[in-house]
Amino acid sequence: MNDNQLLRYSRHILLPQIDIAGQEKLNQSRVLIVGAGGLGSPIALYLAASGVGNLIICDGDQVDLTNLQRQIIHNSDSVGLAKVLSAKQSLARINPEINVITIEEQVDAEKLLQLAAEVDAVVDASDNFSTRHHINQACVAYKKPLISGAVVRFNGQVSVFDLRHADSPCYHCLYPAIDGEQEDMPCAIMGVFSPLVGIIGCMQAAETLKILLNIGESLSGRLQLLDSLAMNWRSIKLHKDPACPVCHSAASTDTTTQ
Repeated sequence: MNDNQLLRYSRHILLPQIDIAGQEKLNQSRVLIVGAGGLGSPIALYLAASGVGNLIICDGDQVDLTNLQRQIIHNSDSVGLAKVLSAKQSLARINPEINVITIEEQVDAEKLLQLAAEVDAVVDASDNFSTRHHINQACVAYKKPLISGAVVRFNGQVSVFDLRHADSPCYHCLYPAIDGEQEDMPCAIMGVFSPLVGIIGCMQAAETLKILLNIGESLSGRLQLLDSLAMNWRSIKLHKDPACPVCHSAASTDTTTQ
């Protein structure tokens, strides 16, 4: 690192769990963020500020006035602009030294498979079950850690599915994809408490950094649920579903090919 980088990241470097070696690791890391909205905003802002050197951000939407109540990476001048472009501009102002790749589309299963293969971690900041399951399938296929979050109304949740480990549950173990039984609840209908996306998104950013640095204890195997009206947290232990058609079949394939 040069002198400017040593100054920029000095408060990280002071932490013995990170130090110069850890910060250099962050600078070399690649993270995929799916979604540049309420959750994606704090995730991208903190990962960029922390010096994660390569961010890939996917989102097919444009900034709307109704987004500005909670999507803090965008501003009034961004209305009508592609969210990924607005996000890239904001991140460049915070940390011009990192590389931000933007993909202006709602990425499908095939594209997610391609992207997951190229990164160190995947952060799910999407807003629909279909995309979440496609992200999960890509992470299972390439054994990538998945940092998952979701919010609606005053309730939020966050977890990590560390698919580098054979005993880790996947997202499908928690929320099986059953046709016709899952309905997305968009913010336009249900509403969302604006600081809640900041709380959950910041937790996703923290979990991502911990995974990249291999420090602390992640939320792998735990689901954190927040009722922000009562500011009450609940923690639920998660277990791998031995009959899960996603991660069980992937494990079986690995076994037969060895």
